[in-house]
Amino acid sequence: MLTILTGCARNATVKNMQVRVYATTPKPPTLAHRDNSSGRRITRLTWFLALLTTLFVGWVLWRYGLANELWKRVPGVMVEFFGLLTAAGFLTLVILWSVVLWQKRSISHGADKNAMSLDELYALSPRDFEHYVAALFERHGYQVELRGRAGDLGVDLALMRADGRPAIVQCKRYRHAIGPDIVRELFGTMVHERAVHGFLVTTAEISDAARAWAADKPITLIDGHALVNLGKRA
Repeated sequence: MLTILTGCARNATVKNMQVRVYATTPKPPTLAHRDNSSGRRITRLTWFLALLTTLFVGWVLWRYGLANELWKRVPGVMVEFFGLLTAAGFLTLVILWSVVLWQKRSISHGADKNAMSLDELYALSPRDFEHYVAALFERHGYQVELRGRAGDLGVDLALMRADGRPAIVQCKRYRHAIGPDIVRELFGTMVHERAVHGFLVTTAEISDAARAWAADKPITLIDGHALVNLGKRA
């Protein structure tokens, strides 16, 4: 019983520490959540327009194809009215698709500007680097918890995937190549945390031995160049 109480107290201390980290450590402004919200809004609008376009195409095929003979018996005023309505619908869809494509290009351009080069990533503090990586995962749909410096048990970021299963991230702002020992450490942490997947994100290169060790395990290795490209696509 004493061991359980001690463990609970330790967990409470870690949780309190995590709250202080959230409150006192600002996230770097390189990747704005506002852009992420805009991207989701544009995605919903794209699906809505796709539905409207499908309905419009169905109407045109029915009106000028399947029911063309039927419409020859409709009064001329009605034919002219629906013809104008069809033309207006087509013009509206063209305008809306143009707006959506323009906004997608603007968001993509903004993401390119927010992305950081390898030298800029090296210049970040270790904590700011963790914030940057956390923002990237958030923009890719993960729920992210930033762990504290002390007592994090080797976990820099705790993720919740879309399927509700946990994953973890270790962030290594290194210049020297990552070896298999770091990957083995990540795998051990995954087992301890009962995570279904692990991510190793680093500014450095990752050795062939490290990649070979992780090849048959649920581990994703992201080196410096891949991280820069990930920032551009986020």
